[in-house]
Amino acid sequence: MRFRLITYNIHKGIGGVDRRYRPQRIVETLEHYAPDIVLMQEVDDGVPRSHRDPQVELLGDALGLKYRAFQPNVRLRQGRYGNAILSRFPLSDITDIELTIPLKKRRRALAARCHVPVNGHARTLVLFNMHLGLAGFERIMQLRRFLANEMFTHTHRGTALIAGGDLNDVWGTLGRRILEPAGLAAASGLLHTFPAIRPLRPLDRLYFRGSLAVRHCFPSRIKIARRASDHLPVIAEFEMLS
Repeated sequence: MRFRLITYNIHKGIGGVDRRYRPQRIVETLEHYAPDIVLMQEVDDGVPRSHRDPQVELLGDALGLKYRAFQPNVRLRQGRYGNAILSRFPLSDITDIELTIPLKKRRRALAARCHVPVNGHARTLVLFNMHLGLAGFERIMQLRRFLANEMFTHTHRGTALIAGGDLNDVWGTLGRRILEPAGLAAASGLLHTFPAIRPLRPLDRLYFRGSLAVRHCFPSRIKIARRASDHLPVIAEFEMLS
């Protein structure tokens, strides 16, 4: 069974170049790749800058992805924003993993079990979606916290697992230093995703473990993606192994 997963910092649907709120550009970018699962960061809910749209519902409906999870991490005077998962397959055991470092912006990882149909049976795929902090020491502490959380440590090493998101991995070293020694493999080499209009930094990454193989992983290069957000999405084709 093959499926397509995308990680995407949608920047609240606000273009990285023109600073206009145009959620349809996010929809068109994602529609182009027909994902089965989307890990999203910087998703608004009830915020004036994004017309108070409930973006999880707006994007999920537009893409026909009926299973959804939203994790509001930052509360504003009006509304909130955070991480989200959209999926073609059922989600369960949706969990928040606290990653906030004192005196820094609130950060959490969103975790869920996804039930992927394989040969008439549902196979479990464990998902972790995160948006790490801006300081180097903060990101290291957050990844160590992630690796110590129960949903990760209690998942059998043979179970399919994907962890990713906007890691703010400016130098592309976090995986090699922290995630790969913990048994996670990078889905690709360094993919430059930021800024979208002229990508120079590999901020957005995907890692996996267990009964999975990655067949293809690449950043979007379509024209609309360069204007839809300040990040490019990363698209990965995975295969569930027997």
